[in-house]
Amino acid sequence: MKPYLALFLSAALAASAFAEGAIPPDVTARFLAGLPVRDTPLDGVSHSQAWMDHATEFDKAWKALDTRQLSRIQAWSNEFLADATADKAPVFYMFSGPDILYAHAFFPNASTYVLAGLEPVGVIPDVQHLPPGALASGLANMRKSLNSVLSFSFFITKDMKTDLRQTQLSGTLPILYVFLERAGCKLDTVELVWLDKAGNVSTNKASTPGAKITFFGPGGAQQTAYYFETDLSNEGIKSQPGYVKFCESLGTGHALLKAASYLPHSGNFTAARDFLLNHCNTIVQDDSGIPLKDFNKEKWVLRYFGSYSGPIPLFKQYPQPDLAALYRASHPPALPFGFGYTWHASQSSLILATARTQSGDSSGNIKPATTPSQ
Repeated sequence: MKPYLALFLSAALAASAFAEGAIPPDVTARFLAGLPVRDTPLDGVSHSQAWMDHATEFDKAWKALDTRQLSRIQAWSNEFLADATADKAPVFYMFSGPDILYAHAFFPNASTYVLAGLEPVGVIPDVQHLPPGALASGLANMRKSLNSVLSFSFFITKDMKTDLRQTQLSGTLPILYVFLERAGCKLDTVELVWLDKAGNVSTNKASTPGAKITFFGPGGAQQTAYYFETDLSNEGIKSQPGYVKFCESLGTGHALLKAASYLPHSGNFTAARDFLLNHCNTIVQDDSGIPLKDFNKEKWVLRYFGSYSGPIPLFKQYPQPDLAALYRASHPPALPFGFGYTWHASQSSLILATARTQSGDSSGNIKPATTPSQ
């Protein structure tokens, strides 16, 4: 379907929903993101002091984030990640929580984004029916949940688990709404879904809970984002294999790994690591992603950016002396944005892994990098 026709049909459906009293997800997303909702069913609620304060604070935070991070990621990606940035292949973002923001920033044209984490999915936000007095606390708690990723570039998993269970605006869905809307996307449909053990998506409850969001990107193309609440340890994948099987069904794609708690360094997460190494043409990661030693030199070309001085104290048990030696020897180009746990740009490291041989089909049309590997 052509983008303009899809947008027309979406608008027609939205008008029908208005007439029936339902609120289209894009209107709810704009409200939660602190963006104008004039001439919608939420117009009246947006005149509350709670929402106006929310919008003011969010505008300020987003402007700072765009200046410090997002605009710089776009410029960097256009230079060093151009083929993958233009590609429509799926993006696998494991250990992500609801961080669709950075997946979309690095890979804005992907047809499908598949996120996964231990954070709860939650329920589809229903702002219109929040209990009296719950709006202010709900919006404030949502800003609190977003504070770390807006200020640094990553979610604090322990805090997220608590924050996302505390209010009526619970779970990852409100955050996914906000990130997509603020990224210039227009939400179309949202539904709760589940994966069975064979990786089939269903609206009937099954093994792995999730959410499916279809939206139109800034250029008008229709895209889909999935978030699944699932355990990506070897034991978790063995008992609930639906997530990995679903990812396999999408074909070859690209991957993002950021602030992954160094789980890919653990012997208990080898299944997730091996999936990415075997099903991706490009991997963008910080040092908490796949260890340097696990990249096969015959398959991967690696490029390094920024500065690497080892893990932060919380993860001091995961040093990579080989990576430190490569950084000292190669003097990589500076990274213009913060990335991962060492969130300041001058201290952040980024590893860009590109598969040496590509199939040349539509699932991953990426050219190998020209700089030498490790």
